[in-house]
Amino acid sequence: MQLYLINPSNHLVSIVNVKESRWNRYRVWKPLSLMLLAGLTPPEWEITIIDENLGVPDYPAMPRPDLVGITAFTSQANRAYKIAGYFRHLGVPVVMGGIHATMCMEEVMEHVDSIVTGEAEGIWPQVLEDARHGNLKHKYDGGLAEMRNVPLARHDLLSSGYAFGAIQTTRGCPLNCSFCSVTAFNGAKYRQRPISDVIREFERIREKRVLVVDDNLIGTSTEHIARAKDLFRAMAHANLGKEWIAQATINFADDDELLVLASKAGCRGVFIGFESPTPEGLLELSKKFNLLKGRDFRASVRRIQRHKILVVGSFIIGLDIDKRGIGKRIAEVARQYGVDNLNVLFLTPLPGTRLWDKMKSQNRIKLNKFPADWDYYTLTFPVALYKHLSLDSIIEEMISCDRDFYSISHILRKVLGNAWHRRQPLVSLVGNLSYRTNLKLNRKAYTDFKNYWRNRHNYLKSQSRETFYAGL
Repeated sequence: MQLYLINPSNHLVSIVNVKESRWNRYRVWKPLSLMLLAGLTPPEWEITIIDENLGVPDYPAMPRPDLVGITAFTSQANRAYKIAGYFRHLGVPVVMGGIHATMCMEEVMEHVDSIVTGEAEGIWPQVLEDARHGNLKHKYDGGLAEMRNVPLARHDLLSSGYAFGAIQTTRGCPLNCSFCSVTAFNGAKYRQRPISDVIREFERIREKRVLVVDDNLIGTSTEHIARAKDLFRAMAHANLGKEWIAQATINFADDDELLVLASKAGCRGVFIGFESPTPEGLLELSKKFNLLKGRDFRASVRRIQRHKILVVGSFIIGLDIDKRGIGKRIAEVARQYGVDNLNVLFLTPLPGTRLWDKMKSQNRIKLNKFPADWDYYTLTFPVALYKHLSLDSIIEEMISCDRDFYSISHILRKVLGNAWHRRQPLVSLVGNLSYRTNLKLNRKAYTDFKNYWRNRHNYLKSQSRETFYAGL
């Protein structure tokens, strides 16, 4: 039995196109969910994992599979449907899972033979058994997986073409920020894999550098932090020889023992969501955790960096309180915090979030011709109406922010500072050049996007006029 597991591409996402820039190799992550499913697949299935971010294969030249499984974020949904349509035309059953299939079930059901909602580990063997007997059900609900049953991922099936390996050690998030669907998809309970399983899987990863894909590696409570320390001790004791980056909240800086252990375990970078430069913005996003204890963000960043760990700061443009000048303000605050890299995104209403419900009820979701418009839900395009920022102005704010932060002079100062402190200057340089290289591509993408937006707007206006006159 032949199984294809496919991660669709998105032609609008320039940072994953390795052919556009060699620096993008450092920003393409392995589709870990497909590697996990492969780890649960019985040996009678011959598995091929296809990651279209490394290039779209010649599907007609490939052997006809017996089953196709597709995972997709919302921004990948449109491409996923095209892939599904091709294989269904050949008579091959297609099953789709992932966060978009969970949040937009009725839409997805129109394009595939079967969907899997929730976390697939608990139901995947049954899906394969039903497919093998020609009895594939239209819907399977995986719910929340028991973390002890999460398999070791099949890292051997994607062994080249990536600068980073990938691993997951926890799931779930209790913070439930308004713009994020992690709590809705993975639950509010913070769940951890057995540390022994994490170590065994780390040992199977061929790449020296690894992305830990947990939404929050260390958690938020005392118990969570204690578990993270135990994990870091085990990783250091195993002498894995890996360097890794992860996502965490700003409380990562609060415990010096935690930072010492993380550094010994191989932590070389942490991605932290600051989201807004103002307390009002954090309240709007329900990011209340960042407001606790009257925190000094600059001091927190410095404490992390003292342990030779780079800090990537993430912010969002387009909040209801954001006005002209927010781009420069974010760049200025990011420099004040001292982050090594800055990642700024447009406020994007994603299905399954409270932000989606709010903007939909206010008729502020303006790119709503689905599934085609899902292509733009990458967090790098302004798909909604923003309270104080027009289409042109919000894009100009983003360009201004990136231009200020990634100026050559600022990059040089950061890299020289990291060299002086022996804090991975080469990694810092590569990260900054990767972002800066894509600025030109981003400007072209924004121009194309504005043309698309205005053509849509003019078309809808003409349709409204035709409808009006037809009724006379």
